[in-house]
Amino acid sequence: MVAEASSSELVSVVALLGAGVVAVPIFKRLGLGSILGYLAAGLAIGPFGLGIFSEPGAILHVAELGVVMFLFIIGLEMRPSRLWSLRRDIFGLGVLQVGVCALLLTAIGFAAGFPIAGSFVSGAGFVLTSTAIVMQVLEERSEIATPKGQRIVSILLLEDLAIVPLLALVAFLAPGGGDVTLVERLTDVGIGMAAIVALVVAGLYLLNPFFRILADAHAREVMTAAALLVVLGAALLMQSSGLSMAMGAFLAGVLLSESTFRHQLEADIEPFRGVLLGLFFLAVGMSLDLTVVAANWVIIAVFVVLYMVVKAAGIYGVARLLRSSHSEAIERAVVMAQGGEFAFVLYSSAMAVNIISGEENAILTAIIIISMVLTPLAMIVMRRFLGEQEVSMDGIEEADGLNGSVLVIGFGRFGQIAAQPLLLRGVDVSIIDNDVEMIQAAASFGFKVYYGDGTRPDILHAAGAGHAQAVLICVDKGETAVRIAEILKSEFPLSKVMARAYDRGVALDLIQTGVDYQVRETFESALLFGQRVLETVGIDEEEAAEIIGDVRKRDNARLEAQMAGGLQAGRGYFKGNMPVPTPLTPPKRTGRAMNEEAIDALGSPKTDMSVDAREGNA
Repeated sequence: MVAEASSSELVSVVALLGAGVVAVPIFKRLGLGSILGYLAAGLAIGPFGLGIFSEPGAILHVAELGVVMFLFIIGLEMRPSRLWSLRRDIFGLGVLQVGVCALLLTAIGFAAGFPIAGSFVSGAGFVLTSTAIVMQVLEERSEIATPKGQRIVSILLLEDLAIVPLLALVAFLAPGGGDVTLVERLTDVGIGMAAIVALVVAGLYLLNPFFRILADAHAREVMTAAALLVVLGAALLMQSSGLSMAMGAFLAGVLLSESTFRHQLEADIEPFRGVLLGLFFLAVGMSLDLTVVAANWVIIAVFVVLYMVVKAAGIYGVARLLRSSHSEAIERAVVMAQGGEFAFVLYSSAMAVNIISGEENAILTAIIIISMVLTPLAMIVMRRFLGEQEVSMDGIEEADGLNGSVLVIGFGRFGQIAAQPLLLRGVDVSIIDNDVEMIQAAASFGFKVYYGDGTRPDILHAAGAGHAQAVLICVDKGETAVRIAEILKSEFPLSKVMARAYDRGVALDLIQTGVDYQVRETFESALLFGQRVLETVGIDEEEAAEIIGDVRKRDNARLEAQMAGGLQAGRGYFKGNMPVPTPLTPPKRTGRAMNEEAIDALGSPKTDMSVDAREGNA
């Protein structure tokens, strides 16, 4: 009997894993996203599909830990100073959006003839957006750290906090709710506040010493267990105090965001987070009661559309009122138009105190789940109709009438460093770039960067290239640097042009265009690094400098030979580590697997940059 029970449980585990492994790649290949794949897989293996699972609620309860761990990892990225900087969005934008949407959705239920208490509970529950879906979308699109992503995160945090007063309101609105005294309510609030204070104190004074002791034990599995203990312990503390588990995990992450163990904790939690978050979406798909949907399909269809449209309209209106761009407001409205997992908690509490009936709870739960299913589809439709979103140019000036002594084209890491000695000397520097996000980031550090495309002659004229004493080409793409150099030498033949070269092939192309100076972006740093290595292995400083000088001479001689004989010339100047050199066979082109520094050394004509080698933010 035990063996049969174990076999049955193993079948369930295999079914869960198999459903996700099969469905998600298919849905992502179709452009529908992983979330919709998990939801469809859950529906397929649930009570109304193959019937492998009959109690999805139990799985959903366990799978909520995926959301908890997800918020813990988000908390690790939210340093207290960064969270403090979001206070206006959390308590301004967040409160306004939740309040407006709650009023609008409550009005829908009341206008349809439902009691005011039930209308409020159903509408307020739908206001609580699915943290799991929205955060997954932001993560897949790498938008969590962007300004618009941070605004959405702020709203989600406020909604997590809002579940506490909403649950208290359910007690007030309940028939016979007057039996609960004011002292009891104040006691509940006090318990919640005490739990938050206890978690903060533990995070500030106990967690770091705790992890330091464990790290000294050099037991990796114990560190992993400790990371899970912190996440689940914080979640349990908040839940026991009447708050949300997700909020407890988030606060624990924030308190550990300054810890030296932050990256280790993130690495330990990540595998559990990914599996459990997928399990959460599977369980949501299983929870869709098709019997209830079939029996009440008209009212469910009407309210799904009404709730999503009205909530989206409320979000859009609040976003525009607070001066967000049209495209950002639409995107936020579509992404956050669904209900969320906290609605299940609110509806269950309302049913327990007879504000809504069991059948109404099932209908509202179906409305929430269907809205979650429709969100990925709504995003696909949005992108198809709106196309590529235009980047906001608010606060960004285009290059026009610039007259600096030096013009810098491209302000990534290389351009920033190259500009520093000029700025320290007081040289008048004009800077242009065509990356809007970089320009906005540079402004926060005190740099005035103008918007302009260096491959356009009219922009170069407007940027003052014609009368600048020197023009610095600091863009990251080799072919773009060569194109700019060609235009500069054609339009402004007397200008001094100095360029950054991605590799040797680009350097040769730049020399052929007639630039006055070029430097391969890794060459000087690699020589400095090599000299320090020589000194580290016991060679005195003077001899190390002589060796580096010899490397520089050999490289210059090789470059001259290549100018006359092509990329394969000048091999004799290169010192290899084989006793007898073997014939070189051009490596197969394997994309990102290619080592680009090796390609540079061998003189390969590849000049385009891989994804991994491109410039990062300022």
